[in-house]
Amino acid sequence: MSELFSEIDEDLRREQLKKLWDRYSLHFIVLIVLIVGGVGGWRAYQYFENQKAEAAGKAFEAAVALTDPAQAQAAFDKIASSNAQGYSTLARLHAAAEAAKQDSQKGIAAFDAVANDGKVEAPIREIARLRAASLLLDTAPYADIEKRLSDDASGTHTFRHSARELLALSAWRAKNNDAARKWLDMIGDDPQSPATLRRRAEALLALLPPAAKS
Repeated sequence: MSELFSEIDEDLRREQLKKLWDRYSLHFIVLIVLIVGGVGGWRAYQYFENQKAEAAGKAFEAAVALTDPAQAQAAFDKIASSNAQGYSTLARLHAAAEAAKQDSQKGIAAFDAVANDGKVEAPIREIARLRAASLLLDTAPYADIEKRLSDDASGTHTFRHSARELLALSAWRAKNNDAARKWLDMIGDDPQSPATLRRRAEALLALLPPAAKS
């Protein structure tokens, strides 16, 4: 009797499985196709991205070797437009530098575009602000340089030391001795300031008149 019940139970399970398959077989097939297609699509995406990055790397090396600023800028602009991972943003910085060799205002605008791009990583944006400020150093008023770099010169920003030096130079040029001394003292007081930058700060500090006694 128990064998009979077992056979009946087995037949019922088979019938239930058949009904499930008849009802949902198309869904299972579609799901499998999507899974397989998704894995294949991701691998294809990775392959093409690697190919694009490799091509961008070779193009970047070729662009660096160019000596004509206009040609170099065009080459870097092309790499930047390719959106190749690891090269696109770097190419934008190089293109801006090549533009500055031809026209400082165009170079400043290009660096500002990188600095104001929220999709770019913060340290790269800091570099762009520094490069733009360095191009403006001889012509822009201290207030302009301060507006551009004061945030980067504070706290633990990656390039705070360079920002402080540019601010000190701009203040010194504007004969704003108090501001120049402020930034130079920040360089001297920061134990992480590079030794070469610290020496330059000390040399510039020696050129300033003595601080007024309170």
